[in-house]
Amino acid sequence: MAKSKKSGTKSRSALRREREKELRRKTILNIAESLFAKQGYHRTGMEEIADMAEVSVGTVYFYFKNKEDILINLIGDVGFQLRKLVGEEFKKADASLDGIQKAGVAFFGQFCAKYPEKAAILFREAVGQSQEVEEHRKSFISKVITDLKNALERVAEKQDIKYRNTFSAEVMAVCIMGIYEQMACHYLLWNDRSEDIVALGEDAVCFTIGGVESMV
Repeated sequence: MAKSKKSGTKSRSALRREREKELRRKTILNIAESLFAKQGYHRTGMEEIADMAEVSVGTVYFYFKNKEDILINLIGDVGFQLRKLVGEEFKKADASLDGIQKAGVAFFGQFCAKYPEKAAILFREAVGQSQEVEEHRKSFISKVITDLKNALERVAEKQDIKYRNTFSAEVMAVCIMGIYEQMACHYLLWNDRSEDIVALGEDAVCFTIGGVESMV
């Protein structure tokens, strides 16, 4: 790879090529995300992805070994975006129950409502696929549950409170994840009530916060 003789860093042309490659990769992923969400993973072909991304099929295969690999990359990218979003909302509230509530509101208002296609990838298109895809989906869910568990434990530590037992934070994290996922599926992906998802989500958040308070 071309590098500057003086500093050993990459040349401008090399950096430009890297930016262009990353842009093509992101373009392919964005197109695939949209197609998978609108018409389904199984109804979408590599040729269609390439055509919509305005690249050759060979270019798509240069970045991804197959369509399954694209889905796996989407699970990783979208999952990271979601975890970052809700994590930042929790940190803003300085490890309080208000932070747990704001993180939940962000899930429905800033993720589900604004990016329904991303929600479709995580909670619909990633379900029932190959074992490899399922492992990545399980990994994402496990990470969210761990994030929630750690957040709840941080609340207990910061607010000097105790939960019912040593399993309480984990049980609550699993329940919250399950409720939010099913809310997204039922109201956003199955029944197309996207205009109501924020208000419905606020009710779900209040319900889960009440559950957390009952465990103290």
